[in-house]
Amino acid sequence: MGMVINQYDVLLINLDPTIGHEIKKTRPCLVISPNEMNKNIKTIIIAPMTTKSHPYPTRIPITFDNKEGWIVLDQIRTVDRARLLKRIGKINSKEINMVKNILKEMLID
Repeated sequence: MGMVINQYDVLLINLDPTIGHEIKKTRPCLVISPNEMNKNIKTIIIAPMTTKSHPYPTRIPITFDNKEGWIVLDQIRTVDRARLLKRIGKINSKEINMVKNILKEMLID
């Protein structure tokens, strides 16, 4: 299966090819899928991260790797493990809580 992937890890992922307004290129992405799924399924659910954005309710401001950026929760997608290049870190507990709250508002409430 390759590398162990944990929820809220930040991975470098090749998102190309993309269509339209989808975020493209190779970039850091946050793993959203739960560990049970990450262990057993060949795909993972991710949210891209970008340094080019603007405040928006579904985008979480983050400092990662000494860069100011955003976790783009309105562009959540499922990707095959073949797109993963490497693990580059994880987000902190405050950021995890923000992600959980926004996902809950977006998808459940």
